[in-house]
Amino acid sequence: MKQIYVGNLPYRSSEEDVRDLFAQYGEVSSVKLITDRETGRPRGFGFVEMEDSDATAAIEALDGKEFEGRVLKVNEARPREQRPRREFN
Repeated sequence: MKQIYVGNLPYRSSEEDVRDLFAQYGEVSSVKLITDRETGRPRGFGFVEMEDSDATAAIEALDGKEFEGRVLKVNEARPREQRPRREFN
């Protein structure tokens, strides 16, 4: 199973839209669009999980492709870097 980062998504995209886009390349296990913690609004990126070979095909086909007027950034997701927690005084 491979996790794919999908960036520069149109803010109006739904998880269903993204699932349909990636389903052309194989079975999509999960889709998670990231929203702003405070406002709940979409942040324009998310993650898709697919089988390795399907994920590779999807990344090659969709990176740089236009989707609803925006050019997608699609690549293999990297583990999140540990960032120091911000202290609020």
